[in-house]
Amino acid sequence: MSHFAAAVVRDVNGWTAAELDITGAADVDDVADRLRDVDPDAKVSLLFVESDDTFLAIVRLTEGDDLRVFGSDSGFVTESRIGSMLLADIEEPDPADTPTDDDKPQLADPVGDADLLSDLGVPAPRLLALCGREGMLPSDVTAEVCQLVGCGDEVEELRDA
Repeated sequence: MSHFAAAVVRDVNGWTAAELDITGAADVDDVADRLRDVDPDAKVSLLFVESDDTFLAIVRLTEGDDLRVFGSDSGFVTESRIGSMLLADIEEPDPADTPTDDDKPQLADPVGDADLLSDLGVPAPRLLALCGREGMLPSDVTAEVCQLVGCGDEVEELRDA
């Protein structure tokens, strides 16, 4: 599977984006260490991992701690080593607690902390709607989320480099 991993960190000077090499990482904690190394003094560190135009994972560190993870689809865990590494430790909700609507097929089965970007301007319902919108690629979701958060130009420049 091909993937793109963009680390976006915010310090007192604003947002900075850099590609992050996550190959060879053992688990999500190892990925968090690599994200922390991008800017150890960052107030907020985000990692957007897109895989094969199908899956997206978002990793967040606040003040270098407080690891939070979201995945656009639970299938990422079984379909990819990267997905398994990032999302395997996430507890899935009890199906009895999940509302269902048999008339509408689910486009995605998100896992993890969908609220991880709410304080940055992307509440959980918005993130879930983006991931579930038909025709949206992971790169589209990343671009829209980054625009809402305020780091869209930095990620776009990184992608174009």
